[in-house]
Amino acid sequence: MTAHPALISWPEDPSDAAGLALWTSEDIAHATGGRASAHFAVSGVEIDSREVVEGDLFFALKGEASDGHRYLEGATARGASGAVVEHASFGPHVLVANTATALEDLGKAARARVDAGIIGVTGSAGKTGVKEALYAALDRASRGRAHRSVKSYNNHVGVPLSLARMPARTSFGVFEMGMNHAGELSALTQLVRPHVAIITTIAPAHIGHFAGEEGIADAKAEIFEGLEHGGVAIIPHDNRHYERLRAKAVQHAERVVSFGRHADANVRLLDAVASAHGGTLVTADLGGRKVCYTISQPGEHWVANSLAIMAAVEAIGGDLGAAGLALAEMEGLAGRGARHTIPAQGGDGSGTALLIDESYNANPASMAVTLRQLGATPAARRVAILGAMKELGADEARYHAELAGPIAEGKVDKLVLVGTEMAPLAQVLGKSGASSLAARIDVTHVQTAAEAAQCLAADGVRGGDALLVKGSNSVGLGAIVRSLAAREQ
Repeated sequence: MTAHPALISWPEDPSDAAGLALWTSEDIAHATGGRASAHFAVSGVEIDSREVVEGDLFFALKGEASDGHRYLEGATARGASGAVVEHASFGPHVLVANTATALEDLGKAARARVDAGIIGVTGSAGKTGVKEALYAALDRASRGRAHRSVKSYNNHVGVPLSLARMPARTSFGVFEMGMNHAGELSALTQLVRPHVAIITTIAPAHIGHFAGEEGIADAKAEIFEGLEHGGVAIIPHDNRHYERLRAKAVQHAERVVSFGRHADANVRLLDAVASAHGGTLVTADLGGRKVCYTISQPGEHWVANSLAIMAAVEAIGGDLGAAGLALAEMEGLAGRGARHTIPAQGGDGSGTALLIDESYNANPASMAVTLRQLGATPAARRVAILGAMKELGADEARYHAELAGPIAEGKVDKLVLVGTEMAPLAQVLGKSGASSLAARIDVTHVQTAAEAAQCLAADGVRGGDALLVKGSNSVGLGAIVRSLAAREQ
């Protein structure tokens, strides 16, 4: 039987000749300046011994409160093929002077060896969702050769770790970069060296570490400092800091692409029509070429995010069709918009309620957007468990009190506020729950996530409820979500 021509004419790629192992001990020693105790090969890189799987390389990092060397035995028992250590180990290892520096060096080596289009993503909100959508689009169109940082590994440890995990055969890499102090992104972007750098938006997140939003804009704009020659900067035209971002971008980028509703935006929203299932049908102008696509995720913020995604895919030479499919199929991310249908009693008799998981992070802008979307969500009753917003500095009380307006837009019927920082908002809404901005709301203010869970249990989740859980991660509202989602139908 003769093979079909399509089966024998798959296009060759120079990276096909690369080894199948992620790293060998010789590679690791060369990259880090270390000394290998024996030959070994690894298929992954991990810094948490509890997360090690068979074939991983375990980095024994030293922190303020713990020393990874104490967990070498556990990592080996879980199947680690080797380790990077600062003193000789009983198992296969590479001995280095400093494991943190070695991780950064391995990340640099990973970046240097790939012939890939690299995208860096930052912003005060939306960066994880944008990163995941870009990865889905580029992976679909590149025979599975896209790579991205997982979870929110976006700091001085997470970024080099994500780089070190990048296979030599990668065609596209997408890396999230975060910061809460000036100078942090400057260092991270020099590691990633993106061809395309995106700022999703500027909002008062981590503003407690800055003099104002202008300082946040300047710190986020540091991402452009690492752009490769010929690089593209993508910035939000509708943001009030647009001109400030552009002034920084033109210093480092060959091309600056803006996105938004503004008439002068390079990637411009022409139309957005809400779909019956909560998403949006979008028509956009990509500089003379119109595209139409569906976003599965609800909310105006996802419309803006999608424009940045399309701009980046086009700039990196990706497939816009694949990007449209990725946006249409994308599910909500845990802690960042995931939706669960959970069993419920009473209420409208439907037997189910909607749980909206936004428990990972919160700032004034993301709170307002999410509450507005709650108000547009069909429900017999809307319940919101809102945790404190952290790192807001001297204006913390004002930012929390100003949530009264978004809560009214959210048409919230029952509200549980969690954390000391929520006291100003509780005062605005009034102990009786009579808001000056809207109809009466059943308001409860507690200090801990455990108390919030007790309040919810006492009242119960009713049929037809839409239940929003949102707050800064340190408040611990994720535990409530996990408990409720475990009942998902």
